Amino acid sequence: MSALAHAVFLRAAARVADLPPPGPPEVALAGRSNVGKSSAINALAGRRSLARTSKTPGRTQTINFYDLGDAGRLVDLPGYGYARVPQSMRAQWRELVNGYLHAPRPLAGVVVLMDARHPMTPLDLQLIGWLGEQRLAVLLAKADKLSRGEQQQVLGDVRRTLGREDVTLFSSVTRQGVEECRDLLEAWLQAGRENKKPPVKGI
Repeated sequence: MSALAHAVFLRAAARVADLPPPGPPEVALAGRSNVGKSSAINALAGRRSLARTSKTPGRTQTINFYDLGDAGRLVDLPGYGYARVPQSMRAQWRELVNGYLHAPRPLAGVVVLMDARHPMTPLDLQLIGWLGEQRLAVLLAKADKLSRGEQQQVLGDVRRTLGREDVTLFSSVTRQGVEECRDLLEAWLQAGRENKKPPVKGI
């Protein structure tokens, strides 16, 4: 059974001081507000309501940690880029995420989710630039909203633009890409436990 199937909610951190002590390796998920990170976590864990989902963008205002036992942790970073969120709150979120990424944590990798219908926005590209090239993968979420031909077109476009092959079509509805992503995260966590590569650089 996948380690992700054992995921349980651990803690929500609204401030850097609230982060749990470093423990097993962590894999973080990042993306624009309402891109589907919570739905992706539920799909990867094979659960319906492990992570709370909402149609209201900007709902996740904390860093949410999910414990996988000795295997590691999943980390849901706050969504970014929602215009209706006050500037002061956006600045607070960015400070929180910066604090997490700069902290001496066992970060094994970061998954960036983009909306397959509207990928590679300036904010998406900025985030990828912040994170660098180490242990980074891209999921084109909500791929079920596109036809098969459109999926292949956007997949090729994103891979060419980013110059990387670790881009995957993903849908929490049809489960497209779920197994591939699950295998990748488990490989990252195993490598993190074995200290095979340095952690991802922070912003």
